[in-house]
Amino acid sequence: MPRFLANLSMLFTELPFLERFAAARRAGFRTVEVQFPYDYAIGDLRHALRDAGVELYLINLPAGDWDAGDRGIAADPARVEEFRLGVAQALDYAGALGVRRLNCLAGRRTAADARAQWQTLLANVRHAAAALQRLDALLLVEPINRRDIPDFFLGTSAEALRLLDQAGASNLALQYDVYHMQRGEGELTGTLRRHLPRIGHIQIADAPGRHQPGTGEINFRYLLGQLDAMGYPGYVSLEYVPEPDTVSSLTWLAEHGYALTAS
Repeated sequence: MPRFLANLSMLFTELPFLERFAAARRAGFRTVEVQFPYDYAIGDLRHALRDAGVELYLINLPAGDWDAGDRGIAADPARVEEFRLGVAQALDYAGALGVRRLNCLAGRRTAADARAQWQTLLANVRHAAAALQRLDALLLVEPINRRDIPDFFLGTSAEALRLLDQAGASNLALQYDVYHMQRGEGELTGTLRRHLPRIGHIQIADAPGRHQPGTGEINFRYLLGQLDAMGYPGYVSLEYVPEPDTVSSLTWLAEHGYALTAS
């Protein structure tokens, strides 16, 4: 049975952020992830995790000014110093909070030459992977579909895997977001089967709409069953926009034969 965790940047948003950890535990989750924890003090996050009795599994590297439209800065030749300072900040958080998986978002295409952007991304990924080795942590790279973000630099699983090949670090893996890959390339089961040893984390949401499974076109009963049969050892993150609210949205789990108490 797949092991599920809650993405607290997407779920339980009915509550203030630091209250979401306890809400996730009440719902049955033992493990959570957070996209960007950096607006909160490490001590406050540690207390929230401890008091709720949950583990923080993954965070993203700092990705620039999200509200201003940044979706990562790793491929921007003009922001290399900012990226590397962000890696150092992420290491502080990960080390203090017990996180051993960190996700890197490449960001958008810029006015720079595409080759220069690729080389910048490659160098930054190598730098981050080397830095994460101090924590024995895994660096993930996530492609984002270009229907939602037309100018995103890394848009397919093939592009991300080529980056991993060229980077050549032992602690690099693909973060496979089912929603983005359905929107961007399809063939979900075949891709997962071919590349499962290189996939370090999986996130799910239905498409279109990015709501919970059962609200769109993806056959999650089949997909999750196949993933289980493949022997995927990691977590499946619920990274969706819940309808109409988080607790109500979780009924899809029982409808598909799953229970959070087994996570």
